[in-house]
Amino acid sequence: MSTGHSACHCVVCQDIDGLDPRTQSTVDTIHQHGWQVMMIPADDLGPGWAYTIGLWHQHRIPELAVFGLDISRMQTLLNGLARRAVEGQRWEADQELYDIANVPVVLKGVDYRWYKAFFGTAIGYYRKPPFPFLQAIWPNRNGAFP
Repeated sequence: MSTGHSACHCVVCQDIDGLDPRTQSTVDTIHQHGWQVMMIPADDLGPGWAYTIGLWHQHRIPELAVFGLDISRMQTLLNGLARRAVEGQRWEADQELYDIANVPVVLKGVDYRWYKAFFGTAIGYYRKPPFPFLQAIWPNRNGAFP
């Protein structure tokens, strides 16, 4: 199922056989739905986060990430953003969104140095950066962005 992305190193474009079960599940979900939302719940070490995998491969749209909300809310937010992007809305760094949540949301680029810490399943799928990520950031209770 090569997509013709000559610079793509993902497991699909490289036609890698014998994938581990997690990566194969990711490939199957992306093939079926166009992307996957990976959810990491909060624990004793910190807040949870969620991110997409497959938007870059399937649509050349930056992957999306959210931190610190309820896991199901993050999944809903990311699926909504992804759906809109696939339908033609383009997202870019420093873009302000006012119709995504009950508060303004700003998209910020994610530094590659954070990928290994937070996006391991995406790295397993894409095999190596660069693949772009945008983080959806919302204001604190006082309306200030971090």
